[in-house]
Order: sequence, then structure tokens, then C-alpha cells
Amino acid sequence: MKRRIILKAALCSLLLAMLFTNSCKKVETVPKDWFGSDLVFDTLDRLGTVAAFNLNDLYNYIPNGFNRIGGDFLDAASGDAIPSRNNTLVEYYTNRRVSVVSNPDPYWGNSYAGIRRTNIFMQNINKVPIVETDAATIAQAKLTRQYWRAEARFIRVLMYFELLKRYGGVPLIGDKIFTLDDNLQIPRNTFEQCVNYIVSECNIVKDSLRKEAIADGDWGRVPRGAAIALKCRVLLYAASPLFNGGGIETDPVKRALAGYPAYDANRWNAVIAAAEELRNLAYYKLNDAGTPNFFASTFITKKNAEIILAKQSSNNTGLENTQAPVGFAGVAASQGFTSPTQNLVDAFPMLNGLQPFNADGTINTASGYSASNPYTNRDPRLDVTVFRNGYAWLGRTVETYEGGRDKPNTSSTAVQTKTGYYLRKFLGNFPTGSTYSNQSHNFPIFRYAETLLNYAEALNEVGRVEDAVTQIGLIRKRAGITAGSNNRYGIRAGITQTEMREVVRNERRIELAFEEHRFWDIRRWKTAAVELAAPVFGMRITLSGSTLTYQKVQVGTLQFDPKLYHMPIPYDEMIKNLALIQNEGW
Repeated sequence: MKRRIILKAALCSLLLAMLFTNSCKKVETVPKDWFGSDLVFDTLDRLGTVAAFNLNDLYNYIPNGFNRIGGDFLDAASGDAIPSRNNTLVEYYTNRRVSVVSNPDPYWGNSYAGIRRTNIFMQNINKVPIVETDAATIAQAKLTRQYWRAEARFIRVLMYFELLKRYGGVPLIGDKIFTLDDNLQIPRNTFEQCVNYIVSECNIVKDSLRKEAIADGDWGRVPRGAAIALKCRVLLYAASPLFNGGGIETDPVKRALAGYPAYDANRWNAVIAAAEELRNLAYYKLNDAGTPNFFASTFITKKNAEIILAKQSSNNTGLENTQAPVGFAGVAASQGFTSPTQNLVDAFPMLNGLQPFNADGTINTASGYSASNPYTNRDPRLDVTVFRNGYAWLGRTVETYEGGRDKPNTSSTAVQTKTGYYLRKFLGNFPTGSTYSNQSHNFPIFRYAETLLNYAEALNEVGRVEDAVTQIGLIRKRAGITAGSNNRYGIRAGITQTEMREVVRNERRIELAFEEHRFWDIRRWKTAAVELAAPVFGMRITLSGSTLTYQKVQVGTLQFDPKLYHMPIPYDEMIKNLALIQNEGW
């Protein structure tokens, strides 16, 4: 017994000594990041296993647009959809609830954490040997490190673009890895400086990335085309009305932070050059193979030549569970979170390429549209984008008429479609069968169709209207629009630049729906004050006997404050960094 007491006393003394020693350790002088650099970038890590894991983790900073804002798509705040649930976070953008302390998309802090981590990776990756045993493996190791470093550098510049489109100019920190001893009071760079930096980084990194024919095992890695596509996109934003001399700021300092102080038409030519650079790689193309629809297969086929870069995920039924019509809840947890609006549905042309409605809202009789059969002979992309009444799914037709299996409840609080439509895009093809199967759900970050649309927009803005018509024709042809006797896919001969501008913008709306473009497009075009201050509509469908009646009904009214052309810099960031200047109106 005495021996046991002595042993316990010795153990207690040892524990106290350890605690005392730890309490006297030197205070950390640098922030702790994931694992320490000595572990991640170990000269004994001959396979680069831990470094590769760290790189893969950096890919998490690439945004995933699926259900990203509190379980909703960002497009539910663009007028193209509304959330089926009540009191959701995404509604903050359409009911003026965004503030410096409350933003459903708090991108600032997370992105700078990611930028810091990419800088650490880039600074240390050359320490990792990655099996260097002979001339061949030394060369391969060098190439692998080159790819890895370039991928990290691309992810960093993509984060800067995501910051730019939200806030305008932001602090550029380059390769600096800050410690707690550094001066962290860093001012914002101007919009122009940020654009120049992003373009420069894309040009530097592109030739160090993998070429386009990526092996299956590396699919999802950043290819060279992604750097060119990002360059094209940032140049498109820079040339657009909001940023190209059209800012809302009155203070000249803020104006230079939020955009270019003055308009320059030549900025559109830079977009054209970048789009042609991507085209000249001669690898990417519109996906023209797949069933049952070429357009649909683009989003559920993991590897195809249209997708330049996608946010990868394992095969699953997550989107089917959250987005499919609620009447299929017996099959899985079909929750129908997204209600596309009639506003979006009306934007889809007829099969002949003509718009179903005139500018004043009356029916365009030349189009062939029928109010009693509103979904007949429409652009095939409509049925790939939304579930509508009568669509075939899991062995039955979708029923969004009042009291139908997919709109069964008359209560305003029921979670079901508010518009008569559900989100169809990105979901698997299940026209028959009785249950879902795991699908490839990879959110497109860049795809070739976007670059063609960028190209068409820029061509039109410099007066090359017919060249823009050609690009839109390519997209409409793939969609299944008929060419017509004049081979113009519904675009009239002699179309003016102003008319073509609306055609291009509408084509972006329907082709890129729910891919996180519309929310930002109506801001860069500076049309959000009109688009988001208007009623949103749905389709009320009633069934009497075997007769369906369609009635367009208002389902809500959106609100927009011009200060939301730019997001507010978070309050806690402003407090931490007194050198920052807040955006206009915040």
C-alpha cells in the first residue's frame, strides 16, 4: 500500500511539472495553420503524400454553387427563382437585410485564410522530394511540383477574382506570409490594380498547368484552359457598365476602388482576345454527345470537353434529395427547395428560336406559342432546367397543378413549389424507374459555353454584331433550336447592336441558369435596380376533369438597394484593419 501511495505521489509530481513547463512555453508568434509546415513539407515524404493532401484541401476554397447560401442556390436571389422555404438566408439579398454584420455570403475572411495557405504551400512545396531516384523520376518530380505549385497559384488568383466581383478592389498581398509581428493595417488596392494583377497571374501560371487532355486520375485538377477562362471572365467584368466607368460612387477614391473611374471601349477588345486564346487551344467544345439531351449530359457526365473546371464531389443523390419535386418524397427525401419563376420560364424561346412574348408582354403570334399549351415546342433547355407540370420523372408525370402530388398543400407555410416549377438542372436522368441512383454532381466553375457567351457579348459591344450572331447560333444549335430557312436560329436579319445586346443577355440567362452567373450579371450590367425591383411570377395550374388551365400569378416582389451593387466589407474586418475604406452606402 505504501508503495502505491509513493507511486501516485510521483505521478502527480510529474504531471504538475509537465503542466508548469507547458505554461512557461514561449507564446506563439505566428498563427497556427492546419499542420505545421515541417510536417506538411517534409524532406522525408518521398511520395509527397502529406503535401498532396494539403493541396487537395486547398481545392476546398473553390466555391461550390450547389445549395451554397443556407441550403439555397444563389440564383434564388436573382429573380430567376425564389426559395420554397420561408425566411431563408438567400432572401436577405432581395429584402434589404444584408448589412456589414449580416451577410449570408461572408467571403472576405475565408478567402484571405485560403490565400495565406496557398502562399505557405507555394513557398514550401519544393522541399518535398516526390521520389527522386534517377534522371526520369527527378524530371517527373520536378513536373509534379510545377503542377502542384501552379494549381495552388491558380486557386489563389481565383479567390482574388471572387473577392473582386463582390467588393471591388481589395488588398493584394502577393506571396507574403504574415506573422503577428507584421503590420496588418493594409489598404485596399484599386480595382484597376486588382484586375491587372489577376490577368498577370493568369498569364504567368497558364503554361505551368496541365494541358487539356487530363488523365482520368487527375480529372478535376486545374488545367491550362482554366487560367485563360478566368482571365476572360475578369476582363468581361472589367469591361462591363458597372465597373467600366459606371460606378455609383461620388467620392473619387471610392470610385477608383470599386471600378475604373472612366469608360474605355477598348476593354471589350481584351475580352475578345482572351476568348480567342481559349478557342485556339482547339480542345474545348460544346458537348454534343449524350442522351437524352446533349445539354443535360454536360452536367452529369464527369469528364467532357465542355467542362473546363468543375468543383468535384463523389457520386451521390444529394441534389435529388434537396431539389426534386416533393411528391417523390416516398422515393427519397425530395424536398423541392427551389422554385424557379415564370420570369425565367418566359425567357426561354420557342423551338424556332423566337421569343414567345413581345416586349410589352403580349404573345408573339409568330413564335407559335399557345397559352393553353405553354410548354409545347419550347427550347429543349427549358425541360433540362426546370421541372414543369407534365414532365416525365420516375415513372410518372410531375403534377404541379393545385392539389397535384407535387403541389398538394394549400397552406402558405408548406414547403413545396411557390411558382409551379422545381429545379431540374444538374439532377440525374430518371424518366423511368422507381428510385434514384448515385449521380455525378460536379458544379461547373468554367465551361466553354460561358466563354462563347463572353465572346458574343464583347463582339457585339465593339460593333461586330454579325460575329456575335454566329456565336449565339453555335449555342442555340447545340441546344436543339432549329436553324430556320435563313440559318439564324431565330435571330432576325438586320438586327441592331441594341437588340443583339438583349439577345446575348437573355441567352446567358437561360444557358447559364443556376450556375451563379445571373446574380452577378445583372450587377455588372447595372440592371439590378430594374430587375430586382419588379414582381416575380409563377404559374397557377388548375385541373378540371381532364382540362388544365394556366394562369400567370404574382408570387412576390423583390427589393434592391443600389448599394448592393457591391457587397459590404464585414464590420469585424473594418475594425481589425483601420486602413480599409468601406464601399459606398455601407
